[in-house]
This record gives sequence, structure tokens and C-alpha cells, in this order.
Amino acid sequence: MLERLRRFWAPEQKRSATAPLIALHTAGRPQWTPRNYVALTAEGFASNAIGYRAVRMIAEAAASIPWLVYEGEAEATSHPLLALFAKPNPGQPGREFFEMLYGFLLVAGNAYIEKVELEGAAREIHALRPDRMKAVASANGWPEAFEYSVNGQSVRLAAENVLHLKLFNPLNDHYGMSPLEAAQRSIDTHNAAAAWNKAMLDNCARPSGALVYAAGDGNLTAEQFDRLKRELENSYQGAANAGRPMVLEGGLDWKEMGYSPKDMEFIAAKNAAAREIALAFGVPPMLLGIPGDNTFANYAEANRTFWRQTVLPLASRVAEAMTGFLAQGNVRLAHDLDQVEALSPDREALWARLERASFLTEDEKRAAVGYGAKRTNNE
Repeated sequence: MLERLRRFWAPEQKRSATAPLIALHTAGRPQWTPRNYVALTAEGFASNAIGYRAVRMIAEAAASIPWLVYEGEAEATSHPLLALFAKPNPGQPGREFFEMLYGFLLVAGNAYIEKVELEGAAREIHALRPDRMKAVASANGWPEAFEYSVNGQSVRLAAENVLHLKLFNPLNDHYGMSPLEAAQRSIDTHNAAAAWNKAMLDNCARPSGALVYAAGDGNLTAEQFDRLKRELENSYQGAANAGRPMVLEGGLDWKEMGYSPKDMEFIAAKNAAAREIALAFGVPPMLLGIPGDNTFANYAEANRTFWRQTVLPLASRVAEAMTGFLAQGNVRLAHDLDQVEALSPDREALWARLERASFLTEDEKRAAVGYGAKRTNNE
């Protein structure tokens, strides 16, 4: 009887009903990122100009937006978090830190920030390499700690001291999905096209073919075969021999094999792969110098679309996560979008519309553009 009463009056515990199912097979065990980060980075970033430029463009643009700190509804002109973002740690200035952070997020789909606290306040923040991090799941399905491993040595970091930023991944509970993964086939196609083009140039820009010996019984002696092979390697291969005419002896005939670059639509296929890579990152192809894209009326419109649809959503996601990770009390982190030059036409159009809105008061107009009420002389 007492046991039933105790169960009835026990305080209610609110938690996800599905979390134990998710963590049933992983409780307390490290879960490695389920992909080859090094190979993706080497092929999609280090060896691919489109992937490299797309990551750099987004990371540099997002890191260039100045930070704002709000205490309640008022903007704070001086705050410890502004000083922290200007110099996150002794080894990095603010912009370099955030470029690295956004770069990790785009290349790996995951980014990690470790905070170092003193007297209850964050004094340093560090961006950690995603491939060295692994989440340790607790019984309720959420990470209870993170392990950072380098050269066979590991250190465990408390979950409250690590901010894990991740892009949406429908196939994994603990890690995000990189745009490089979605564009992997297009990256392979683009890289293969570049390698094929390089091989063609090394081979005097000639398609592959065969020398057919039709004289006699159709067979060369071993001595004749070796001499012909040496002549081809020494006299007709390599950039130094480009355009050199081939002199064929009696009975030899050249038969072309494979498709020519024109038949393969080589340039069109390579540009199509480049556009798909740009699409995965959300960068308009025009900004990457990829021909054949007529979606935007001009470069400026493409640039505004890039900022509106790619850079600002990513920056807003990071600002919201950083608020929960670093801010205390009624403090909110945001970005100063008035300092973004690419968005100046949008601001001018908004100001013009508000100027014509006679039904709004001056304070309402100021609030519509993100400014507080106008102060009077008595304030």
C-alpha cells in the first residue's frame, strides 16, 4: 500500500520517452564520426577548386559580420563577450577564429568550441578539429562528455564546456552532415575531369589509340616492338613533343580509340559537376566563375542572394547557439547586419518604404529598422 502511494505522489520527471531507445546500444560508449573526414577534406576541399572556394567564401563572409550584444532590448556598447570575440584565445584574433569555426562546420558538418572559464565567466574559447572529437552518450541519449584525441592520447571534456554545432543529418543522432558528403559524386566527377584533362595535356592533347601492324602476318618481332615502344615514349609523348607529326613505317596504321573531348561534351560535363558542388554549399555559380548560369540578372543580385540564403542563416544559427553557450542572464548575441555592404540596397529600399509610411510614428519607424526609441533632451 505504501509503495503504491509513494509511486502516486512521486514528483513527475519530464524527459523524452524515445531517448532511452536511441541510446540503448551506445550508453557510455564513444561514437566516432561515421565517415572518412580526411578523405572528404582531401578530395572535396584540398583538391577541388570549387569546394575550396565555396567554403572560403561562406566562412570569410560569415566571420566578417560584427557582433552585437543585447542586454534585454538595449544594445550594449561594451561587454565582456565583445572583448572575448575580438580575442578568443592567445593564439588567434577573432576573425581567424570564426573563419576556422565556420570552415570546420562546412567541411565536416560539425564544429566544436571549448570554453575556458574563470570565476564563472568564459575567458577563452577554442575551435577544435572535428575529426579528433567523439561524443560519449549517456543513458538518456544526450552526450554527457566529449573525448578529444591526438597522437594516441585523449582528454575527456565535460559536455557543459563544449558547444557542438552540427548541420542537419537525417541518418545520425550525434553528428551532422557536411555539404561535401551531398556533393561527393559531383566532386569525384569534377576531379576526374581535371585529372583526365591533365593526362590529355601530358599526352600532347591526343586521344588514346593503337598502332595496328597489317603487313605480313600482322605480328611484330620482339626487337621491332621494343624499338617502336621506345620511339613513341621518347619522341611523341610529353609536352615537349606536342604537335610533332608521327612518321609511320610500312604496314603501320593509327586507329583512334575512345571518345574525343568534343564527343564527351567534356567542358559541359565538368561545368555541370561544378554547379552541383556550388548548389550543395548554397553559393550561386556566377560568384564562382562557372559559366552557363543565367538565373541571376547580374552579379550584385547573385551576391545578395548568397548573403540572404546562405551566409545569414548560418551566422544566425551560430549566434543563437553561442547565446545559450556563453551568455548569462538576459543577454542575447546577434550580428550587426547594417555593416554588411552587400545588403545595403535592401536597407535603402526598407528606409524608403518607411519614409513614405505616414501612419507610423518616428519611434515605430526606428523600431522597424532595429533602432531604439529616440531619446529626448530630458533623458
